[in-house]
Amino acid sequence: MKLHVSGPGPRNAITGYGEGYVMVNGQRHETSLIVLPDRLLPWDVPEFAKLAVEDFDKLKTLDAEILLLGTGPKQRFPHPRLTAPLAEAGIGLEVMDLKAACRTYNILVAEERKVAAALLFA
Repeated sequence: MKLHVSGPGPRNAITGYGEGYVMVNGQRHETSLIVLPDRLLPWDVPEFAKLAVEDFDKLKTLDAEILLLGTGPKQRFPHPRLTAPLAEAGIGLEVMDLKAACRTYNILVAEERKVAAALLFA
């Protein structure tokens, strides 16, 4: 599916997604990544089953108020002990499948919210 940005802007937008990839500003990505309005970061988590507390520790340093966790082709919830660092930092966590995370990210960026999307493909 291709998504279209409503107007030009300096913020990252997810412009498409499909089986095993997302496109940010027209550039294709096929490995886990973190999308923020002003930058892209690699995320060294190959799959949902490999998530660890340290991964969420990294996410709490992103200066986001809302973190969208895209868990691949289906919605899966991490154990609460893994996400505790986010709760302690007062960061809201929304867990959804990858496609829903992409759509929600674009909406929140358009609203100028402080959002980050941590995207897993498997």
